[in-house]
Amino acid sequence: MTARHDDHPATAPCPCGRALAYAACCGRYIDHWADTPAPDAESLMRSRYTAFVREQAEYLLATWHASRRPAQLDFEPGVRWLGLQVRAYHVSAPQRAEVEFVARSRTGGGPAHRLHERSRFVREDDGRWYYVDGEIFG
Repeated sequence: MTARHDDHPATAPCPCGRALAYAACCGRYIDHWADTPAPDAESLMRSRYTAFVREQAEYLLATWHASRRPAQLDFEPGVRWLGLQVRAYHVSAPQRAEVEFVARSRTGGGPAHRLHERSRFVREDDGRWYYVDGEIFG
């Protein structure tokens, strides 16, 4: 069974890998999107990973840039996220940044998979960062 957001208490370690509880880390952005947007692209990327772990499609769609946002987001049944490693964070301009990461997952009892991506983010005039797209490495 895939873990859902209500299976993870706010005091549990944050799935993004930082040494903070969910509520003090990504939870403050995910649970309070209207009032507390992620302050930078890396924090947004980490919170989006956490939203995938917790299957919080509303947050993922809200933080996806309107030019690339899908109409809906479905989660693959049985996926268990195993960890996140941020490899690089680069601000290329005041309104643009990239985050390279590796996220590991497993479906059912199968082998673990690696998603190695360089994600692109933009900061809009409202001051919020948005995920635009990513380049996946093989």
